[in-house]
Amino acid sequence: MSAVIDAVGPLPARLPLLLEASASRPLAWRGRHAIDVADFLGDVATISAQLPERSHAINLCADRYAFLAAFCAIACRGQINLLPAARTPRTIAETLAAHPGSYSLGERGSGADCELPILGAQRKATVPLLDASQTVAIGFTSGSTGQPKANHKRWGLLRIGEAHNIAALVCALRLRPGTIANIVATVPPQHMYGLELSILLPLFGPFAVHAAHPLFPADVAAALAEVPEPRVLVTTPVHLRALLASDQHLPALGAIVCATAPLDEDLAAQAELRLGAPLLELFGSTETCVIARRRTAHEDHWQLYEGACLRPQPDGALVEAPWLQAPVALQDLVELCRDNGFRLCGRHADLIEIAGKRASLADLTRRVLALPGVEDAALLQLDRPDSMGVQRIAALVVAPTRSQSDLLDALRKVIDPVFLPRPLQMVEALPRNSTGKLPRAALLARLEERR
Repeated sequence: MSAVIDAVGPLPARLPLLLEASASRPLAWRGRHAIDVADFLGDVATISAQLPERSHAINLCADRYAFLAAFCAIACRGQINLLPAARTPRTIAETLAAHPGSYSLGERGSGADCELPILGAQRKATVPLLDASQTVAIGFTSGSTGQPKANHKRWGLLRIGEAHNIAALVCALRLRPGTIANIVATVPPQHMYGLELSILLPLFGPFAVHAAHPLFPADVAAALAEVPEPRVLVTTPVHLRALLASDQHLPALGAIVCATAPLDEDLAAQAELRLGAPLLELFGSTETCVIARRRTAHEDHWQLYEGACLRPQPDGALVEAPWLQAPVALQDLVELCRDNGFRLCGRHADLIEIAGKRASLADLTRRVLALPGVEDAALLQLDRPDSMGVQRIAALVVAPTRSQSDLLDALRKVIDPVFLPRPLQMVEALPRNSTGKLPRAALLARLEERR
C-alpha cells in the first residue's frame, strides 16, 4: 500500500486533471462501450467552452460519466462544483440562492439552467492542469444530525486523500500493474462517498467507471455484466441488504466497497460468502473524506489511513490528516487501539438521558430491528418536551406483518420503559435519501404527517 501513497510525494503548484493519461485507456463505460481518455478530454473541452462566466455550478447530471466530464469541465474553468445533500427542487433553489451568481448544469430535460452539449464530438490528447490550492467542490453534509454544512475541497488535498483509497482497493483486488479495475456504483456522484469512489478513482488511479446509477438488484447485475473483470461494486448497507435478500445472480466481483452507515458483521460475512469477494468498509464523512478502512467480516476495529490521527474528546473525536486544511471534530466516540487502529463506541448525538437513565439511540434501534417482522426502523429523541418536561423517544417502523400494539408489547420486554417510543408509528417505508441515510428533518416531517 505504501508504494502507491509514496508516489504522491510533495505536490507541485499545479496538478494534472488525471494521472493515467494514456489516450486509449478506458476511463468510463456506457453500456458495453468504453470511453477512453482522448474521448473524455474532448468532452471536457467541449463542455468547458460552453459554460457561462460564473463562479459556482450545481452539477445535476444523472449519468455518471456526464457528471464526471462536467465536474472536470467546471473545475477547468476555475469554477466550483456545488454538491448539495439532495437534488430536490427546494434544496437546489436554496443552494443557488446561498451562492449568488451560481447556476445549475444538467442533461437535456433536467430543468437545469445550462444544458450539457452533445458529447463525443472531438478527441483531445492534452491534459489540463489545475492549481493544487484550487477549490474544485463544496460538499454539503447530509443533515442526518441537523442542518447541512458546507465543506470546501481543494484539488491537491483531494489528490492526497484519494491515494489512500486507491492503495486500499489495489490491495483488496490484488491488482496487477497495467490492469484497469471497473467500478459499478449504487451511490450518487454528488455525495462525497460517491465522488471519492466513482469520480476521483478513475482520475487518479487505474480504474474506469460505469455511467449507470443502478439501484435494483437486476439493474446492478446488468451494469456489472457490461464491464470486464476485475469488477468493483461500490454500495451502501441498505443497497447491499436488498441485493442479498433477492435471488439475483451477479457476475464475478473482485471487491465490494461499503460506506455511509454502520455495516453489520453478519451482513458483511453473508456478502463475502454469497458474492465471493472481499468486502471493504470505509469510514469517513463529508468533512474528512475517507480516513479509515476495515474488512468487517473479519475485523471489529478500524485501521486509520497512513498519516491520519484521531484524538478522543469528551463529545467525539478530533481528526487530523494531511488532506485536511484543519483538524475536524466528529461526533463519533472512539477507543484507540494499537497499530493506528480504533473502535467506534457510538456517536455523541446518539447518547440520551431520561429520568436519570442513559441509553444509545443506535442500541435502541438495533433492539427494534431485532424483533421478528421488522424490516426497517428509525428512532430519534424529540426536540419538544412533553407535559412532564421529558424529551421522549419517537420511532418510525416498517413491519407489514406486525401491529403497533404488538410491537410495543414486544419492546417492553427488551428495553427500559422510560425509553419506550412515544409515539411509535407504522410506515410503509422510511424517508431514506439516495445513500440510505435518514436526515433528521425528513424523519420529523414524517412523524408530523402521521399525527
